[in-house]
Amino acid sequence: WVVIMTLADLLRETIELPDNDVWENERTPTPVRVFGVRLHSMGLSVREVPAVLELLGVDRSHGAVWNWTHDLAEAQADPPTAEPSRVAVDEKQIEVDGEKKWLYAAIDTDSKLLLDIDVYSRRGTDPAAAFLHRLTEKHDVADTEFLVDGGGYLTALFRHELSGQLNYRERNHIEKWFQTVSMRIDRFHSFWRGSQSSARRWLRRFRHYYNHDRPNQAVDNRTPVEEILN
Repeated sequence: WVVIMTLADLLRETIELPDNDVWENERTPTPVRVFGVRLHSMGLSVREVPAVLELLGVDRSHGAVWNWTHDLAEAQADPPTAEPSRVAVDEKQIEVDGEKKWLYAAIDTDSKLLLDIDVYSRRGTDPAAAFLHRLTEKHDVADTEFLVDGGGYLTALFRHELSGQLNYRERNHIEKWFQTVSMRIDRFHSFWRGSQSSARRWLRRFRHYYNHDRPNQAVDNRTPVEEILN
C-alpha cells in the first residue's frame, strides 16, 4: 500500500498542473499517458500498466497503453549534443518478426550517455560506417577516440576520418547495456513481432528512459543526462 500511495501521489502531482485546461479535451490526459509509458519503460508490460493505473483510478486497456507508447515515442527528444572523449561502439544480433537484425549502439564511456542506437539488416563495414555517420551528425566526435572490437569498425572509422582503437577491456558498460536490453527483449518479446520501424520506436523510448530517468551507479546515481549537463 505504501508503494500504491507513492504512485498515486506521483500521478496526482503530474495531473494537477497549473494549466489543466490544456488536457480537458483529451480522453486520457497527457501526463497520465506519459506516466504509463514511463512505467512500461521501467519494466512493466503493457498488460501490467493498466493494472497499476486501475489502482489509481484510471481505467484504460492494454491496447491503449500500447498506442501511447507508439505515439509518445515520436515526441521524445534525442540525447543532448555531446563532445565525448571516448566512445564505445558495438552491435548485437536481435530478432525482429522472426528475422535476424543487428542493433548498433554507442555510449560515452565517461557520462554513460547513450549517444545513439539503430537497427540494421546486417552487420559489417557498411552498416558500421552508416551508424558512425549518424553520430557525426548528432554529436561533436571530431576529437573522440572510439573503442571498438573489430567488426569492420576500423575501416568505417577511416572512411569518416575518425580515430579509434581495438579495445576489449574498457567496453564493459556497453556490454552491460546490451544485457539490459536483452532482458527487456526477453520480457517483451511480443513487441518485436512487428516491423523494424516498430523496434526502432521501442528503442527510442528505452533510450530516453535510460538517459533521462534511470539513475546510473557509475555516475553516483545520477542520470547520464544530468552527468553531461552538469
